Amino acid sequence: MSSYPYPMLDKPSMIWSRQTDKSKDIKVHEWIETAEEAKLNWDDYDVTILGVPLSKSSISTSAASENPEAMRQAWKAFSTYNLDEDIDLAQLKAIDLGNVKQHVTNIEYTHQQIQEAMVAMRTYHPHTLPISMGGDHSITAMLVKGWKQAHPNEKIGILQLDTHFDLRDPKLIGPANGTPIRNLIESEAIQGNHVHNIGLHGFFNAKELKDFADKAGLHYTTMKQARKKGISNAINNALRQLEDEVDTIYLTVDMDVLDIVHGPAAPAATPGGMYSEELFEAVQMAGEHIKVKAMDIVCLDPRKDVAEQSVKSAVHTMLSFLTGYCKR
Repeated sequence: MSSYPYPMLDKPSMIWSRQTDKSKDIKVHEWIETAEEAKLNWDDYDVTILGVPLSKSSISTSAASENPEAMRQAWKAFSTYNLDEDIDLAQLKAIDLGNVKQHVTNIEYTHQQIQEAMVAMRTYHPHTLPISMGGDHSITAMLVKGWKQAHPNEKIGILQLDTHFDLRDPKLIGPANGTPIRNLIESEAIQGNHVHNIGLHGFFNAKELKDFADKAGLHYTTMKQARKKGISNAINNALRQLEDEVDTIYLTVDMDVLDIVHGPAAPAATPGGMYSEELFEAVQMAGEHIKVKAMDIVCLDPRKDVAEQSVKSAVHTMLSFLTGYCKR
């Protein structure tokens, strides 16, 4: 998309024809509009969707760069109506902005493009709810930095659903997907005590990362602890603590938080994680909270998927979050 204010974006490869004459049985691909070259009236829209197809920065071999298009293709399998909640998402107006342009080799340049995309979203239509489809988890640091650049006086909290701390040292491994939370803390975009990570488990985090988390004051709830408390209680506790301390809560969902049986396409999929219904409940609860103002979905490799299981779970995650948003 060459037109202002998004010179850093490309149109998505998958653009669905919108059947505007339909008023019933609307599918998600018919509901979400695609930004065109013509000037848009941003006041018309409630939700903006951004593709961030970066996976060169992934520690694990990953084609997560293909996830935004895979999610778009899967939209056709979903209705806008949520039977469980008796809510139709079609009451919202949603628009797909396209994808952040990628440099062939320069990750730092691409990261800057991602940050600028968030700044543009917060500058030209700050009333809309931004949802970003990754891409690997390195994109989260840049999206949050973009929010901070646009709102320098805000305190930002992170609600992170993840198997990993993502606290590796960028000085040692560069701008990789294992670093976003540490990147944000060390750059002072956020405070360590404003991070709540839910879903950590098993044998997939080094002791040194836990030590860093403790020193930085992170709050974290392991999967075992969350199940004992109940997922809803764990999420509620995190949101209640954050709402008293920050202006904006940013939700980041690493799809490797799912058990490998429920999410086989995550590059770092593991046994012992969340079940899909637990994830859907968690993000819906987050969507209901007035201070949760943006979310991303990261770390899903469609090439490793089985019968679109993980991609459809990612779309369900996005729609569950929007269901919560409708309940505010």
